[in-house]
Amino acid sequence: MPHNNEPPVSLKIFGKQSRFLREQRGMTRRELAALIPYSESQIAMVERGERPPKPGYVDAVDAALGAGGVLRVLIPDVAEKHHPAWAEEYVKLQAEALALHSYCTHFLHGLLQTEEYADAVFQSVRPSMESDEIERSVQARLATQILLTRRPACRMTFVLEEPVLRRKMGGQAVWEGQLKNLLKLSELHNLQLQVMPLDRETHAGMDGPMTLLETPEHHTIGYVAGQQGSYFLTEPDDISIMSHRYGTIRSQALDAEASRAFIQHLLTGEA
Repeated sequence: MPHNNEPPVSLKIFGKQSRFLREQRGMTRRELAALIPYSESQIAMVERGERPPKPGYVDAVDAALGAGGVLRVLIPDVAEKHHPAWAEEYVKLQAEALALHSYCTHFLHGLLQTEEYADAVFQSVRPSMESDEIERSVQARLATQILLTRRPACRMTFVLEEPVLRRKMGGQAVWEGQLKNLLKLSELHNLQLQVMPLDRETHAGMDGPMTLLETPEHHTIGYVAGQQGSYFLTEPDDISIMSHRYGTIRSQALDAEASRAFIQHLLTGEA
């Protein structure tokens, strides 16, 4: 089930409709931007279906174009959501998962992130995100963490590459707070953290990060995130390979007790 950055159909339809109404009135994007509190570039992205319009944008454009509610009525279908369209299905599957197993290579899984760390992650995204978009993304990420204490409990394992723990994302204070949070999370009965040390001479994780989810129907789904999107893997052969690979990665990583000690040593400057 591939996922990419192709805009949802609802956004394409809204964009075409709003562009049609604007052009029918002989108005350029620059002229429309002069009438509403949104930039010409924002108008262009919405009209191309590349960006979901805020309700305030829809109201302003509807009024400026004299659309009489034709655009406003579409707000429930196109209003900005908490997660990007390509991530909605994953978020739903994760919330329902019986088990989650994740190998992290560049930054911590969202379930493990503090608010400050999550903010630093989104601040690092390029092209840069708008400040309000960052705030919404952080809050949406924190909302998923209800899975950590959900009942019935979700069984979770995470393998973290050592550089992920050493990278001081957001600065010293944020980094220390994040490591302390990991130590706290490692005490949960349903969660196990393991560190993959840099001095490993053999390593099964060369193909990059991955996540395995067990659904309520006891099916296992693979999830891989990449530069321009993400995709699911459901074929038995693919899942077999990913499960074997993840098992090998876990066997090569430090065990839970040694991993906890490693994180403590990072905090004290001993590692």
